[in-house]
Amino acid sequence: MSRLPRLLAAAALLAALASCGGRSYDPPRNLDDACALAAERPAYLRAMRATEREWNVPVPVQMAIIHAESRFRGDARTPHRYALGVIPLGRQSSAYGYSQALDGTWEEYQQVTRNHRGERDDIRDATDFIGWYASTALAQNGIQPTDARNLYLAYHEGNAGFRRGSYRNQDWLIGVANRVGERAIMYDIQLMACGRR
Repeated sequence: MSRLPRLLAAAALLAALASCGGRSYDPPRNLDDACALAAERPAYLRAMRATEREWNVPVPVQMAIIHAESRFRGDARTPHRYALGVIPLGRQSSAYGYSQALDGTWEEYQQVTRNHRGERDDIRDATDFIGWYASTALAQNGIQPTDARNLYLAYHEGNAGFRRGSYRNQDWLIGVANRVGERAIMYDIQLMACGRR
């Protein structure tokens, strides 16, 4: 009898230790209020401010892009695809993490920035990735880091796709990009109002 309670106690202790050591990928509670988001997750704001200093991409633009890509869920992935509705074909793409960076683009970022230990599910690395990508959009397409709408279009379609105008016949994507631009303005106003801008 004494052995079973000890085993149960050990299992409970291991479960508690595992939950303490892992990352929490749950998004903040209020994604429509930049001040509440920053108050609940101060590490997010610190990471975004560091990216703003390094890459000149404003915090509200970063927030709006992350909102569109992952809704601030650190382990976000694209949905699975199925043939005939039942045969699994894998995920729609390799996009992962806060920034939904694709495998190849993430590897390019790691190589160029030498952030070889960077992880897409780490908010600091994800915001740095967005800053780096914005710098490539500026260099290749002249998109200012404050232009959340066009930056998002280049982010989604790639710099070459943006240059070709691949987004022009995708009304849904233009709608998303417009909302990203509007959300960046909303977040900026909110952050100024609560003194965090």
